[in-house]
Amino acid sequence: MFSIGALSRATGVKVPTIRYYEDIGLITPATRNAGNQRRYDQSGLERLGFIKHARDLGFGLEEIGELMGLNGDLGEDCHAADQIARAQLDRVRARIMRLQRLEAELERITHLCEGGAGGTCQVLTALGDHSRCLGDHD
Repeated sequence: MFSIGALSRATGVKVPTIRYYEDIGLITPATRNAGNQRRYDQSGLERLGFIKHARDLGFGLEEIGELMGLNGDLGEDCHAADQIARAQLDRVRARIMRLQRLEAELERITHLCEGGAGGTCQVLTALGDHSRCLGDHD
């Protein structure tokens, strides 16, 4: 059995977050010992590890709940898990593309004056006037 602190140390998930996951039903409520302290078993540790890994990969709590509701059998559950993971991959790719556009525009802006002195700062001018951007980076 694990205390909430031990569970936190083992997974890197903060104690308030563990309590929150318990409150929203992602983690089974812990049993309580005679001193009314939460005690989690191995399956609690594994579930929290699953949640932590999925969060690290950018999944939202709703998707994590859906994934945790699947039993892991091939067939419908596997197809559902694949669909959820592919949707997350699409979101990550879209973010990467947006970040690449931001990178290109920031690189262009930083080369406008190279930190020169005198006159009007071209970086501030570019930041103040979106029409000076070469492309859409929203």
